[in-house]
Amino acid sequence: MQVTTGKAKGRGLYSVPGEGTRPITDRVKQALFNIIADDVRDSTWLDLFAGTGAVGIEALSRGAKRVIFNDKEAAAIKTIQANLKLVGLEANASILRLDAFALLAGRPNARYDFIYIAPPQQKGLWSRALMALDQNVGWLSENGCAMVQIDPREFTPLALTNLTLTDERRYGKTLLCFYDLNE
Repeated sequence: MQVTTGKAKGRGLYSVPGEGTRPITDRVKQALFNIIADDVRDSTWLDLFAGTGAVGIEALSRGAKRVIFNDKEAAAIKTIQANLKLVGLEANASILRLDAFALLAGRPNARYDFIYIAPPQQKGLWSRALMALDQNVGWLSENGCAMVQIDPREFTPLALTNLTLTDERRYGKTLLCFYDLNE
């Protein structure tokens, strides 16, 4: 696993010890950033279940203005800290150690252009997080996008009020879903 483009291109990243974190593959990460393309520059991100921090670090490497990394696991927090230091991108990053659902239920601390949701698989956490965001869309900027990374077998359509599924892409055993605010 490495940074694919930008200031930190080619830098390898540490993995979270143990079996609880499934890092994004470089192929899927490259595809994700090709889809959002130039919108990354000067954007703000909330990486909700950050794990290794690979997605947020890729965003920073490609010119994102600010990334907030959140994970409730101590091993993930240590890995994110080590990875940010390794690639030298700590200046525009903040790390939170909070329960993602408690975070989303609270008052938004900022409005984000991108919220990345990639929780542990096969536990229904992605839909729970997306429903929580749908009920508290103040976390998203006016043109914000929530992006979900799941196993395709987990996907079920959700009855959302404020968000709409606008795109989905499958890469082997990974499905990327993009949800935009309703107009």
